[in-house]
Amino acid sequence: MGVISTNQWLSDAYNDPIKICEKLEQFFPGADAAEIYQHLMVNGMYQVPLKNGEKLIEHLRRNKVWSYIQKEFSHLKDIWDGPDIPIFIFPSDSNNRQLRMESNGKSGIAFADKLFLFISDETSKKETKALLIHEYNHVCRLQQYEKKEKDYMLLDSIILEGLAEQAVHEKLGEDYVASWCKYYPDEMLEKWWRTKLSPNSNTPKSDRNHHALLYGLHFQPKMLGYSVGYYLVQKYAKEKNINIKDLMGLPSEEIAQLETKE
Repeated sequence: MGVISTNQWLSDAYNDPIKICEKLEQFFPGADAAEIYQHLMVNGMYQVPLKNGEKLIEHLRRNKVWSYIQKEFSHLKDIWDGPDIPIFIFPSDSNNRQLRMESNGKSGIAFADKLFLFISDETSKKETKALLIHEYNHVCRLQQYEKKEKDYMLLDSIILEGLAEQAVHEKLGEDYVASWCKYYPDEMLEKWWRTKLSPNSNTPKSDRNHHALLYGLHFQPKMLGYSVGYYLVQKYAKEKNINIKDLMGLPSEEIAQLETKE
């Protein structure tokens, strides 16, 4: 399906996101527009009122964001043998200070059969490309890895995030990886893997400790699981001289096994 013409949806009803999300109900069986909007909003979609909405939408249209993402998606789909999925582009939440400070106003969310990109007028084309690479890598991992997402443990979650940023690094270089990839030195990440994450690697997603360790909540180091996941994937890729296409289908345990040996 590729990039959906959400630019037209926004032109028609950007001040009524529930109406926009009604168009998404066919992609979320069993959910209504309000539930969909709430879920997307939590993950970075704009809230109403959208500040300077018409100018922002015109800026994105003038910069040909939709056609640019379609071109980049087609390229990734070909080189990764990835699935043909719908991609939805919307403005990000301009009121989210953390989003602006840490990722220059961009965010996204991926499912096994679709993905969403939330961007601002501050998001460069290269940053938008990095976001697409990250989220589409998630889609490919979810489809290629034999374990179902509902059965993911903490180790699967951190490897999922590590793979996505390894893909960004491979395609665009270190300048475009997420800020959390550079928070901590390798020695500290290695220590936290041994002491904090490896002992809890089988923690299911339903357990509160899963999110605490993944995101670095409740006095854990910020973005702990994400940072360690990138460290594990990057180290494995270097030692095995393996690229992201070949990494995507490997079991999480295999990618992390070099770090679990005593």
